[in-house]
Amino acid sequence: MTGSLQVRPFTTLDTERWTSFITQCPNATFFHRIEWRSILEDVFRHRTHYLVAERGGEIVGVLPLAQVKSRLFGHALVSLPFAVQAGIATMEPEAGDALRAMAVELARALGVEHLELRHGEAQAPAWPRQDLYVTFRKDLKPDVEANLLAIPRKQRAMVRKGQGFGLTSEIDRDASRFFALYADNMQRHGTPPMSRAYFEALLKAFGSDCDVLTVLDKTGRPVSAVLSFYFRGDCMPYYAGDLADARDLAANDFKYWELMRRACERGCTGFDYGRSKKGTGAYDFKKNWGFEPVQFNYEYALFKRDAIPQNNPNNPKYRALIALWRRLPRPVVNAIGPSIVRHLG
Repeated sequence: MTGSLQVRPFTTLDTERWTSFITQCPNATFFHRIEWRSILEDVFRHRTHYLVAERGGEIVGVLPLAQVKSRLFGHALVSLPFAVQAGIATMEPEAGDALRAMAVELARALGVEHLELRHGEAQAPAWPRQDLYVTFRKDLKPDVEANLLAIPRKQRAMVRKGQGFGLTSEIDRDASRFFALYADNMQRHGTPPMSRAYFEALLKAFGSDCDVLTVLDKTGRPVSAVLSFYFRGDCMPYYAGDLADARDLAANDFKYWELMRRACERGCTGFDYGRSKKGTGAYDFKKNWGFEPVQFNYEYALFKRDAIPQNNPNNPKYRALIALWRRLPRPVVNAIGPSIVRHLG
């Protein structure tokens, strides 16, 4: 493609071309979908700054950004909050460099403390990098039974155990049962929950590319659930919740097998187990399913900081807050949690 390269802010007139571009760009992700822009603005009230690289009238690169400002967690420009990977998407190195330069210029103009670009593969080797997170992805076989046999024997036995307890699964088109399980799980881990309105917004915005699978025990009681995204043939479980006794029922193993089974029947070719922090139970759980970790590279331009921010539960300074959160009444947690977590991203 010929012509000079231009980087400019996104306008609503770009919507269809943005969508067409991310469908074709190999390093674009589900989180580059333009629907996230209105969710970040309407649900979280974050100011967005989406950038477009254009050559000869055609989009050749995109970079979605959102401004997150908090007295507790700082002031940042992030691509994107609540996304595991949504950095520069382009097939042209020149466009990538230009988008990065524009992001730095914008970050300075906004007066943020840091700029964070969440990439899979590193794109700015000289920038400070966070290597805390990994992802887990595996190709799905066309045959359901072949996928079950590909699960390591111990975890396959757990799936069978859940089946033996009479567990079943259903697909929900609203977030009511999911949210109750999710909020219960988040409080046990000492983490503020997202709002139910956020999950309803996801289901509405993404239609058939977002659903909830709920696991029921033999009495019909919901015990575990997962909200998943679908993009270019991949199924991505993203938010999950369960009751405290779900482990005794092997409900989590059963849940993810049921999701994998349904994804296979849907025609999906990949299963993306999503992001986990190294050294955590979630990391070990996914490894036990036979998935191998792949490093995420979160890259930073630091303006008013000396080090990469650590706004995650591993940070020792948050331990007292986590312990306190676990003791709060559920109505209080659900009421004030979303106003806190919106700043975490």
